[in-house]
Amino acid sequence: MDEFIQELQRIVGDCHVLTDAEDTAPYLVDWRGRYKGAACAVVLPATTQELAAVVRLCAAAHVPMVPQGGNTGLCGGATPLNDGRAVVLSLRRLDRIRAIDADNNTVTVEAGCTLMSVQQAAAAADRLFPLSLASEGSCTIGGNLSTNAGGVQVLRYGNMRELVLGLEVVLPDGRIWDGLRGLRKDNTGYDLKQLFVGAEGTLGLITAAVLKLFPAIRSRSTAWIAVPDPQAAVGLLGSMRDACGDRVTAFELVDRSALELVLAHIPGMRAPLPFEAEWSVLLELSDSADVSLDELLARALALAVERGLAIDGVIAASLAQAHALWALRENISEAQRIEGFSIKHDVSVPVSRIPLFLERARIALQAVWPDVRIVAFGHIGDGNLHYNLSKPQAADNQEFMSRTSEANRIVHDLVAELGGSISAEHGLGQLKRELLPRYKSPVEIDMMRAVKRAFDPGGLMNPGKVLPPEEKKA
Repeated sequence: MDEFIQELQRIVGDCHVLTDAEDTAPYLVDWRGRYKGAACAVVLPATTQELAAVVRLCAAAHVPMVPQGGNTGLCGGATPLNDGRAVVLSLRRLDRIRAIDADNNTVTVEAGCTLMSVQQAAAAADRLFPLSLASEGSCTIGGNLSTNAGGVQVLRYGNMRELVLGLEVVLPDGRIWDGLRGLRKDNTGYDLKQLFVGAEGTLGLITAAVLKLFPAIRSRSTAWIAVPDPQAAVGLLGSMRDACGDRVTAFELVDRSALELVLAHIPGMRAPLPFEAEWSVLLELSDSADVSLDELLARALALAVERGLAIDGVIAASLAQAHALWALRENISEAQRIEGFSIKHDVSVPVSRIPLFLERARIALQAVWPDVRIVAFGHIGDGNLHYNLSKPQAADNQEFMSRTSEANRIVHDLVAELGGSISAEHGLGQLKRELLPRYKSPVEIDMMRAVKRAFDPGGLMNPGKVLPPEEKKA
């Protein structure tokens, strides 16, 4: 092992191979603190060529590799297992904006670039990169691609799978695939890049990407709207899209419990309306033209109130007020982390079935735990809900945590019954991989395993993630 570490140091430099416990600790635990692993080293390469050399060394020594970006994931996908055999490959130093092609509306970036840095680079070229997440200041493009991140603007722009045109990838044997093509039409066989999007580093290591850009946004209008119930929220979405078209950029549902946690735990937060509604919507319109959207939104909102789809609302009168409204939504996860334990679900169902899911899930859970606290929020525009459960009193959560599997079964079975997915945008990681056999067909799992064997026959790429363990044959 000493010789192996020395070879790693020769490739990337002594100071970029971490082995001391104090230095490696931040790389061995996930953002929520749920998973803690061990590794023989943490390696921080600075170029694709350095990474490829590290991968070839690990492959020859049969050392598992765990890729990591900003380490902001919520399912343990970037945390090594506890056996201490793996090398954590942090791609934070691969952080260059390689090129911007404004005429082609593309930007080529390395995997370690933070999402915010890509947004800023696009803005400097008078363009928009639309992916937007609460963690955009620290999450990285490689992680966004590896988990097929969604965020708040999927309604209009799609998730990461729709925003990528080309990839550069280091394969498990150390070869480099240069697929950095900025083409919107390329009908020359299999779309290989999509195999790596959402694969969570189990097939190879994304080192760079060509991403789509869009015209810069010159007009916005943001509103916080109280709605009678989720059914009215779905009706409001349709009404707003009818009235405002594709200008509807974001449409976020927030329940009262989520808002109360933010107001309680995040300094400086204020309730947007003088009364507390059970359900609220955060809506944003945007346009690349310099037009007045406030008037359009005000008319559409007045019509929605007349139709009973909304109770009341407030339209931000300034950019600062718009940021304050968004802060209420974006700080929900942080407020929950401060509050303490919760059983988290990242699920999706068809938009039309969101009200049915919320009602049936509440009834089923309260039948088992009458005092359960449900915190529901998310991207209702694309059917993605974050549905989290805890007890009102922190002292009761220890017993509740021991019944996580039971709560998961209730929620996930209902999601499957309604034609949904048990992982909408956070991935599977360690958290959900063993659930796949219940919610994916044997044919689907066999196809996924076949792809894994084709790319990574040695099983060295991010072991213990995504795919369920294979049953041992007698």
